[in-house]
Amino acid sequence: MPVKPSNAPPSAHQHGQPALTGVLLCNLGTPEAPTPAAVRRYLAEFLSDPRVVEIPRAAWLPLLYGVILPLRSARSAAKYATIWTPEGSPLKVWTERQAKRLQGWLGEHGHHRVKVAYAMRYGTPSIASRLDALAAAGASRILVLSAYPQYSGTTTASVIDAVNAWTARQRNVPELRFVNRYHDDRGYLQALAHRIERHWREKGRPDHLVMSFHGVPERTLRLGDPYHCECRKTGRLLAEWLQLKPEQFTLTFQSRFGRARWLEPYTEPTLKALAKAGRKRVDVVCPGFISDCLETLEEIAQEGRAAFLTAGGKEFHYIPCLNDETEWIGALGNIAQQHLAGWPTQVAPDAQVLAAQKERAVRLGAAG
Repeated sequence: MPVKPSNAPPSAHQHGQPALTGVLLCNLGTPEAPTPAAVRRYLAEFLSDPRVVEIPRAAWLPLLYGVILPLRSARSAAKYATIWTPEGSPLKVWTERQAKRLQGWLGEHGHHRVKVAYAMRYGTPSIASRLDALAAAGASRILVLSAYPQYSGTTTASVIDAVNAWTARQRNVPELRFVNRYHDDRGYLQALAHRIERHWREKGRPDHLVMSFHGVPERTLRLGDPYHCECRKTGRLLAEWLQLKPEQFTLTFQSRFGRARWLEPYTEPTLKALAKAGRKRVDVVCPGFISDCLETLEEIAQEGRAAFLTAGGKEFHYIPCLNDETEWIGALGNIAQQHLAGWPTQVAPDAQVLAAQKERAVRLGAAG
């Protein structure tokens, strides 16, 4: 059954309103607090997304609500508690800072008719609420900028689903563009390489570098998802920037869930194998995450460290994500700028021109 367009005011047209372009930086999401109740709400939304878990609903939802959420919520809350900051969830803190700094970067480069906001695919602030706010502010064009450098149906496409669900409820739908990937973007790779090199200048170089990406079920590769290939390309290009030989680095996948086979090699077994093979120091970087979060700060910096040291390793270094580093914000700004090309973002309309347009609209009976 078709969705009936809404007459809600956020997307209502206002004659004579200056053209505004919105940029919406979309990240995965986070619980509102490191408590079992908050984590349960977050996981329920996340794990009930058909893009994330491709199991028939009739089989999956009873398992999710009857077994997984009751068992996993408290355990996950305890993990979140180990990384929580006075400002809140690290992922939300860093994403908000990135959006603010991106707003500043675009303004410094002449894009004065742009409003930047951030949203979470799961949790708050929701994509729909941020799109409502941008439309209410007068944004007739919106660029949706994914926080995932590598495209996957489980992440990037889910963001697009959420945007499309919002547009289905709007009468006055803005022009939309999507940044789906930047896994091989020069600025992104350079910012990553410089982040790693700076760490090595301060701490020395490791025996081995592990590039750990978030995992997805292996069947997604067979079904045509480009994620695996894009992770591999990012790893190869990053190794070239760092001038690493094949034996000096390993690309792995973390965050495996369930019994199905996921993309390999897995991160934690690789760390253990490196320790047992005599590698004394290992550094780990997570190029698939632009903001530090549970998967980097707890799964890698805590659990990964323990796995490596317990297996006989002597020194473990986690290299933080790009977060709000100046070079990365510049790279993100260039990515946004490329996709904003052709939209009127740089010159504010002349007040007299706007007044004349409004007067003409009134004469024609379109307003008033």
